[in-house]
Amino acid sequence: MAPRAFWKGYLKLSLVTCRVAMTPATSEREKVRFHTLNRATGNRIVSRYVDEFSGKPVSEDDEARGYQTGDDSYVLVEDEELDDVALESTRTIDIESFVPRDSIGWVYLDKPHYLVPDDEVGTEAFAVIRSAMEETKTAALSRLVMYRRERGVMLEPRNRGLILWTLRYGDEVRHFDGAPEAEEAPDKAALGLVKKLISERTQSFEPEMVHDPVQEGLIDLIASKRKKRPAKKAAKAAAEEPAGGNVVSIMDALRRSLSAEKGKRK
Repeated sequence: MAPRAFWKGYLKLSLVTCRVAMTPATSEREKVRFHTLNRATGNRIVSRYVDEFSGKPVSEDDEARGYQTGDDSYVLVEDEELDDVALESTRTIDIESFVPRDSIGWVYLDKPHYLVPDDEVGTEAFAVIRSAMEETKTAALSRLVMYRRERGVMLEPRNRGLILWTLRYGDEVRHFDGAPEAEEAPDKAALGLVKKLISERTQSFEPEMVHDPVQEGLIDLIASKRKKRPAKKAAKAAAEEPAGGNVVSIMDALRRSLSAEKGKRK
């Protein structure tokens, strides 16, 4: 069953506006999740807020948000005050600018969402915007209140829809220079062997390649406990030095790697 849209609003470019709906592009709903139980009774344990010093439960009406300003001092902020500083970008994705898609590094991409037209009237306007972005290889930038915060968002065309990425804030991204530059250029012969090794292992990407063996083990464990049978134990590799870990010559290691690849294909 297709996921329901968790957000509906408008996509706006200058005077062109169309209704759109958004759904998350990823989900963790199928992951195994555990509840905390009372081992003695088998009942679920519930969480309650208690006063740090008195230990007494605090009613929902008495709960308040506080920003810490000192060791024992806080500034209380009420819901109404948060509403006063809320931004208007809650229901409209107003495209502010376009940038070359390749100019936004992957490290800034946070969460992906699918964006599609929400009625027949806006389908044509949506399609024109999407197609123009695809032909010009550009991405659209805007701002939107999501997950209780205003986020910078990027839209890029994908198939017949748009992918809306929330963007990480600039102060969240750390600078990365990579490894130090080698003193000499890579050996051409070694480079050729690595390229050949890459060619030997190149294949089309399939989602099944990215599976979670721990998740599969948990599902089997739960099923076995329900049926009161022993669970399968996951095969664990011995913690030992990888083969070829102490090879002095990279050329020897690469040649042996290529020989091993050919052996696997026979």
